[in-house]
Amino acid sequence: MVRLALGLFWLLQWLPMPVLARLGNGLGNLAFRLARERRRVTLINLALCFPQWSEAQREAMARAHFQAFMTSILGQGIPWYASMARLRRIFVREGEEHLQAALREGPVIIMTPHFFGIDSAGPFLGADFDLITINSRQKNASFDDAMQRLRRRWQRGTIFTRQDGIRPVLRALKPGWALYYMPDQDFGPRESIFVDFFGVPAATSPALSRLARLSHARVVPCVVQQDFPHSRVVMKFFPAWTDFPGTDEAEDTRRMNRFIEARVLEQPANYLWSHKRFKTRPPGEPSPYGR
Repeated sequence: MVRLALGLFWLLQWLPMPVLARLGNGLGNLAFRLARERRRVTLINLALCFPQWSEAQREAMARAHFQAFMTSILGQGIPWYASMARLRRIFVREGEEHLQAALREGPVIIMTPHFFGIDSAGPFLGADFDLITINSRQKNASFDDAMQRLRRRWQRGTIFTRQDGIRPVLRALKPGWALYYMPDQDFGPRESIFVDFFGVPAATSPALSRLARLSHARVVPCVVQQDFPHSRVVMKFFPAWTDFPGTDEAEDTRRMNRFIEARVLEQPANYLWSHKRFKTRPPGEPSPYGR
């Protein structure tokens, strides 16, 4: 089964990206109808974050979200199998000078929110930089082994799992190295503080502030935008944050969420709305998902 799945990704990566976009749109429409729980979560998240939108607007955005989601899945084989020449045409880096400048000063944390394309752009970034990534283990051991092999395609950098903890990450985060860090998911109350996200208290990890403080790393925000109709995936790097971390961990985390909010407004359909972002609630407050 694993070989069959990988073979399918190998075949799909030969298709032109506009064709993958059309296929993704069709499969996204189908998934929007059939994946009832994912659709329900997406619509709840959009209602919480954009109460000013009409129901029709939120439904249209949710459908576009599913289309982008399926397109990202169909294109996952590109960073795994495509030639270096093709990858350099596809993965466009804007503002890379900000990353280069920060790396000359020491270690860097590339703060990358969950926009579709991060799982494609990240592995290719590792072809040119000493990159540390943190991944979740796959339930299927054979598939997990295959993912590790494909992510190590360029034979550089280091991969950890969330189960490894923070200490090996800090040891590996040396001057000239960068941590590709995705901070905006709900990991439960033990690892989080409540910080507003679009006006809704969201359990948010303060680890970005802690990692930057412990490693003396500069934080360089990076936002990925997949643009399959134009055969490209754009990585936009922003200048390294100044005065970060500050003296208040909660304020650092609010700063991070404000940045992500601004980027979501620029490409709302490409953000991971189908994740239960508000699953963990303050004491006494029920889950908006109902179960």
